Amino acid sequence: MHDIVIRGGTIVDGTGRPAFAGDVAIEGDRLVQVGGKAGPARREVKAEGRLVTPGWVDVHTHYDGQATWDPVLAPSSWHGVTTILMGNCGVGFAPVRRRDHQALIDLMEGVEDIPGIALAEGLRWDWESFPDYLDALARLPRTIDVAAQVAHHPLRVYVMGERAIRREKATADDIAAMTRLTEEALRAGAFGFTTSRTDQHKTPSGDLVPGRYAEEQELLGIGTALGRAGRGAFGMLSDFEDEAAEFRWMREFARATGRPLWFLLTDRSYDPARWRRLMEGVRAARREGAAITAQVAGRPVGLILGLTTSLTPFAPRPSFAALTKLPWEERLRRLRDPAVRAAILAEEPSEALLAILPPLQRPIAERYDRMYVLGDPPDYEPPQERSIAAMAARAGQPPAAFLYDYLTGEDGGRMLFYPVTNYVHGDHGVVREMITDPDTLLGLSDGGAHCGLICDGSLPSFMLTHWVRDRTRGERLPLEFVVRRLTSETADFFGFHDRGRLEPGRKADVNVIDFDRLRLHHPEMVYDLPAGGKRLVQRVDGYDMTLVSGTPVFERGEETGARPGRLVRAAAGA
Repeated sequence: MHDIVIRGGTIVDGTGRPAFAGDVAIEGDRLVQVGGKAGPARREVKAEGRLVTPGWVDVHTHYDGQATWDPVLAPSSWHGVTTILMGNCGVGFAPVRRRDHQALIDLMEGVEDIPGIALAEGLRWDWESFPDYLDALARLPRTIDVAAQVAHHPLRVYVMGERAIRREKATADDIAAMTRLTEEALRAGAFGFTTSRTDQHKTPSGDLVPGRYAEEQELLGIGTALGRAGRGAFGMLSDFEDEAAEFRWMREFARATGRPLWFLLTDRSYDPARWRRLMEGVRAARREGAAITAQVAGRPVGLILGLTTSLTPFAPRPSFAALTKLPWEERLRRLRDPAVRAAILAEEPSEALLAILPPLQRPIAERYDRMYVLGDPPDYEPPQERSIAAMAARAGQPPAAFLYDYLTGEDGGRMLFYPVTNYVHGDHGVVREMITDPDTLLGLSDGGAHCGLICDGSLPSFMLTHWVRDRTRGERLPLEFVVRRLTSETADFFGFHDRGRLEPGRKADVNVIDFDRLRLHHPEMVYDLPAGGKRLVQRVDGYDMTLVSGTPVFERGEETGARPGRLVRAAAGA
């Protein structure tokens, strides 16, 4: 008598081999049969006409703070994710001294757009060392599994204090201390180490992050901790200002430590050949035996613009900015006043207001050709005729006036999609090339981050709907390939050896999906973080059931209340 049998589904086992029909049997937290006809069970789940897949393993999230108070970790858990890995981009909350609590909150708010007020209210700070932080994560009952990496910036601040914040050069003693603490964290269960070497990452006051200019000696020194511990991957985001020099030390790192190294890869509109050059660098390094991989996104990295989001096209106009502190209902009422509308549309963007925006966001104010109506269900590969510029031209209106009326219409919750990278006029060709490159890893969902501007925690569901089923403006991808990228490949890369495949003996993390009904909803802004902090979420239809360790945690989109999730600690060889 099995505990659960998922009966008669189409099994996509995560290995990439062709789908097949059969039953999946579970006893306790393990899979005991995959395929064929299983015996009786205490509970039978009818899965005819459904996909049965492993739970998704999302290796690029930023739930570092939220995971200390929130057991559910939505929206990722809504979208079939059963394991999340956080501590990316060099930001996190351990190790930490009491005096540096606010500095780490500022870093997370500046880099990942997580409301500082929510972090200040929600974080309990019942840890100092990284092993203490893992223990704190392990104490909270949770819906899905979580795992963590050591983040460079808090580590540097812990060791160097104000010198780190001023981005001073690390001494030999500093490097030795960071190396010792990194090894301690890895042996306690961290899955790797991450850093950030980009001007895109800044604090709310505009300062670059502590590790921005860390020298190669510092990074290579810390890398010896991964080699000694025999576990963990090294990850980073880099501007690659000197591509040859960056690849030189990366190859040295991989050879000296024997550990894998990954970096985030997106295209740059001003240098469209850049990402292909970087991939050639990856291939050259691999030919020399260096385990270097590019982590890529499954859709364009884009911003969500609207009246409730952190960035609004009219934000640099003084009359609009004057209303931003009003309660939402009052603000919307005022924006619909014809006199207010006329005043805002008559103004030019203020240089002073533009100056306080991050550089990436300044060009957005009047790039109507890059703003697309998102729609419901949302379209992340919109044709040019769905841009505000094109729609306004067809309506015979100035773009600003058309956009103003669109955003203030209905309940004021309409949103726009503003693709920043990996996108050229309604074409996901660049994204497809990156996804299908054998030397890349799928990631960059950023679940839990960019709360007011980006909502990509829905990436796994998007991969199935857009790339496998719905794409009309280009070639689709095979179902088995996409499932493998979301499961066994991410699990294997980081050393989650007990999951990512539907095989007897593996952990029973399973999704049962009504593929025909799978549908992403329009993003929505909610205010459910501590202290009323806001975040974008995106709901989904079509997940009949998600099981973690053999326990159903969602059924037909509703939480069951079960908390089988746990902290996952890396083991030797991970």
